[in-house]
This record gives sequence, structure tokens and C-alpha cells, in this order.
Amino acid sequence: MLDDIKKTLWATADKLRANMDAAEYKHLVLGLIFVKYISDTFAARRVELTVRLTDPADEYFYHDAQPGDVEAELEDRDYYTEVNAFWVPEPARWEALRATAKQRDIGRRIDDALTLIEQENPKLKGILDKRYARAQLPDGKLGELVDLVSTIGFGDNPGTARDVLGQVYEYFLGMFASAEGKRGGQFYTPASIVKTLVAVLAPHTGKVYDPCCGSGGMFVQSEKFIAAHGGRTGDVAIFGQEANPTTWRLAAMNLAIRGIYFNLGREPADTFTRNQHADLRSDFILANPPFNISDWWHGSLTGDPRWVYGDPPPGNANYAWLQHMLYHLKPSGRAGIVLANGSMSSSQNSEGTIRAAMVEADVVEVMVALPGQLFFNTQIPACLWFLVKQKTHRKGEVLFIDARKQATMISRVQSELTDAVIERLANTVATWRGEPVSHPRPAGEGGGEGIYQDIPGFCRSVKLAEIAQHGHVLTPGRYVGAEEVEDNDEDFATKMQQLTEKLGEQMAKGAKLDALIRQKLGGLGYEF
Repeated sequence: MLDDIKKTLWATADKLRANMDAAEYKHLVLGLIFVKYISDTFAARRVELTVRLTDPADEYFYHDAQPGDVEAELEDRDYYTEVNAFWVPEPARWEALRATAKQRDIGRRIDDALTLIEQENPKLKGILDKRYARAQLPDGKLGELVDLVSTIGFGDNPGTARDVLGQVYEYFLGMFASAEGKRGGQFYTPASIVKTLVAVLAPHTGKVYDPCCGSGGMFVQSEKFIAAHGGRTGDVAIFGQEANPTTWRLAAMNLAIRGIYFNLGREPADTFTRNQHADLRSDFILANPPFNISDWWHGSLTGDPRWVYGDPPPGNANYAWLQHMLYHLKPSGRAGIVLANGSMSSSQNSEGTIRAAMVEADVVEVMVALPGQLFFNTQIPACLWFLVKQKTHRKGEVLFIDARKQATMISRVQSELTDAVIERLANTVATWRGEPVSHPRPAGEGGGEGIYQDIPGFCRSVKLAEIAQHGHVLTPGRYVGAEEVEDNDEDFATKMQQLTEKLGEQMAKGAKLDALIRQKLGGLGYEF
């Protein structure tokens, strides 16, 4: 049912934007969803307090209350902040905005409400995007959008409101990324890729960090993983950084809707030149940095302590990202990073040397080649790097997985990894590490029956010496070999021997036939 609701909401919202560019419109819609969320949670807490303050059996019961006392008590912000609900001043509450939705100055009223909310909640300072008064929507469309967002929520249960609004927010992020094309993809990592990173890393507890966090999708998926495995979201602390101011705001709202503790730095800033978490050592890092960026270098980065394996080339940031992640890991930490395929084999400038040093230091754990057409914004083939600070298992080996044939097309131009494929990838890595898997798969599927085994064409565990023989190239296809043909499981040598024997038999028969023809023709007086 919720899927249908999300689709209906999107179709209606998309229709309302008329000719406005999706990149601009996204902030109007997502900002309103956020305001609706904080108003819903505030209102739900207010209803709960009203009951408790008037219940003689409750510890909150207001003894000797006079007329109006309970109403005044409901305006005590401590009641709200103690349950991590944002304090919403009366003029900024959703009911007030909805009541004036048809006014010509509704844009200014929303901006004023956002200003009030920021003033009353320091954690939201600089996060809310006040652009409604100048929005270039046709008359009445902004009011219609307020009415549409008013239909989201369903009931007074804060948990339900949070879940519904969070899912709608996430769904809209993905749809805006698709609508915007290349630009939209800059702040959105497709869900199936994020799910794969989370499934392999399994971030249950500790500090989770994303140094280029976009709209916060990595964190949200981590929260879902924790919930699905019976853990508590409070066991994880979120740290992130993002240079794009509007995207930084999207991430903060995305996390705030879910009640997740987060620290995205004081402000949007470049991770390399203004590292806002310099002292952080995290348990898990999940990241999808921009591919192959060439304008990242600054002279102040020369000899930076993060470049443990060599100074990255100024013309490409791929190996700067990899080393930044490693630097910010605890000794027991793990990182999962999405990068362009070229990072696995490039030898330009110092990249080959850095990669060789990383391999020989045994910090590369798993390499996964991804299918094409997974991203909204690029057709560049991508891969996943899984790094560790110190291996406790499979020392001196790297697991290679070729998942290029594992995608399912969901549209003419878009593919995804299904949950079954993601589970197979996660199980393969878990069994290779010697860790338990939640749902063992049949033997022959990588991690089948909880026991790791190499699968030709899919996965193989390779010693560092063999990787060195290949010039420290980390492309999985070079190591996993050819996939076995399903209808004939004979190995190449056996197949070749059989074909050779059959050819010999055919040649022998041909020679006998040729001799017989010669004999017959000779009897007729022909000479050869």
C-alpha cells in the first residue's frame, strides 16, 4: 500500500511543478516534507502529554491544575527535547501553514516558519533552505503542494509518522535523481549499491563515517540494516561531510527525520582541504565519492599525513579518497568504497605505485566488479573496494568477485542488484572471512552451505604473490576465470581431448572413403 501511496504522491507533486526545473523543485518538496515531519512528531508528543498530564495514575499528572494550566504546561519545550522531538513554535506548526496555504504570501510564511524553527533548534541552524518566497511556481501551486504534503503521515504515532515520512523522503530523492539525470545523480547513490556496501560491512555498532555523504543514503541504509538485524539505532554514531551546501542540507534533514544522531560538520566543506573530522577513527566507512575528479588538489595537501602509501596525483582524486578512508579507520575498522573501474588498473602518474603499496600492505580485502547501468548519472563502469586497516583473517589474500552479469534491468536504461544477488555477495564475503551467514544458499553459489569455495567466473581468493605477477592490477575478471558452461561441466582439457579424438576418427573414415573411391575409379580406367 505504501508503495502505491508514494507513487501517487510523486505523480501529483511532479504535475504541480509545471515548468520548474526538478533541481530547484526538489528543495521545495523535501523541505516541506521535513517541516511536516517535525510538526507531526511535535503534535504526537503534545497529544501524549495531554493524556499524561491529566491522568492521576501517571507520573506527569499535573496536581491542582487550574483552568489553562495544562495548556500552558504543554508549551514547556523540555517535554519535547527529552524525547528528541524538535520544538516547533506555534506560527511554524503545520496546521498554521496549512490554514494559510491559499494565501498569496504562503511562500513568505513558510520562509518565516523555517527561520523560527532554526532559531528554536540550534541543531537545525543553517540546514533549512528558505527559498519559498522566491519560488517560480505558478500562482496557487505552492499552496496545492502544501495540501498534498498534508496527506502524508497517517495517525498520531510518532514511529509511524517517522517511518512513512522517511520512506517518502527517500523515494522522492531517488525520483528527483532520475528526473534530473546527470545532476541529480551527484547527490544520490542507487539503493542497491548502498545495500550491497551495508550488507558486506554489516555496521551494527560504533562510528559510521562517509566523507562525501551526499543526501545521506549510506546512513539511512545502515539504520535499516541495524533494525532488520534486531539492533538499536542508538548503538551507531553517524559522522559525515559534504561540500555541496544544498546537498548537505538534504542529508541533515534525511537523518533528522529518522531521529538518528549525526555530526555532518559545522558547515558544508571540502573533505580534503577542510577535514572537519580530522581526529575521527571510525569502525565503518561507506562512501561513493565523485569519480575521477581532476580539480581537487591544493598545494597545502603536499605531504599530508593521510597519504601513507604515496602522494596521489593532482589530476585524479581516486587514490586520495582511498587513502583518506584508510586513514580514518580504527585498527579493526572496515571500509566500502564505490569507484570507477579505472581505479583497479590505472598506472598513470603514481596510481599504480600507490595501489601496489596498498596491496602489499594487505589492506585490500575484497574487490567487486559491478554491472553497468546502475547509476542515474554515468555509464562509467564501477567497482567496489573493501579495505581494512588490519586483517584478522585470510592474511595475504584478496577476494575477487565478478558481479558484472548479476544485474536485473528495471527500465530501458536502468539496472539494479536484486536482494537475492546482494545476499549472495554478502554471503560469499562472510564465508570467505569465516563468519556466519544468516541465510546459507545452495552449494555452488558462493558461500553455499556456509562454506567458502571459488566459483569459476564469479569469485576467487587470490594470494598476494599472484596479484604481484599481474602488476598489482585488481580487476576481478583477470582472476576469477571463465564461467563454467551450465549444460556441460567437462573441463577444457577433457573437452579438447574428446574433440581431437573425434576429429581423428573422422579423418580416418575420410581416408578409407578416399581409398575406396580411388579403387572404384581405377577399375574404370582412371589413373591417379
